[in-house]
Amino acid sequence: MQQSHRSSGEKGFTLIELLVVIAIVAILATVLVITLNPAQLLRQARDSTRISDFSSIKSALSLYLADVASPALASSSSNCHAHTSSTTTALGSGCSGRYTTATTVVTSSARGVSNGWIPANLGSISSGAPLSVWPIDPINNATYFYSYAADTTNQTFELDAKMESTRYAGGGSNDVETTDGGSSSTLYEVGTAPGLSF
Repeated sequence: MQQSHRSSGEKGFTLIELLVVIAIVAILATVLVITLNPAQLLRQARDSTRISDFSSIKSALSLYLADVASPALASSSSNCHAHTSSTTTALGSGCSGRYTTATTVVTSSARGVSNGWIPANLGSISSGAPLSVWPIDPINNATYFYSYAADTTNQTFELDAKMESTRYAGGGSNDVETTDGGSSSTLYEVGTAPGLSF
């Protein structure tokens, strides 16, 4: 039986060459992770969801105001409404100070558009409710939650949320907190209230 031996002309990778390639791949992977910052990308994705949710809510409430003969945006102008997993006491008065004269009303489970955390009944729109449920914040805790206040006399409303990424927060490259026309530089404010200053 004859054994085959490698001739001196054959080429292959040495252990040193393989270790160098593995080290280069590891360095490139580390640089890529540091550059992309996956945690910041997740924060940006949640902020994009918040912005999109507020656009949908504002459109739905505007349709509600235009279509319903006697719209009821809230049971009282002295309440702010929030949907959060936290308790009312954790938020404090005025939905953590978002609304200076409001009493906090927390709804932890109601998302339906006829009896949800926003007290406007979208089910009374003649063409049907434009939303199937009221959106809630992607994190939905005592720091990151959606809040809503309305002036029942003037039929105006305001929605507030806190941004978490450096991109969308105040001073970021796509800053929505200081450029939204609202009264707070630390919240994203959307609505129909003049100056967004509930």
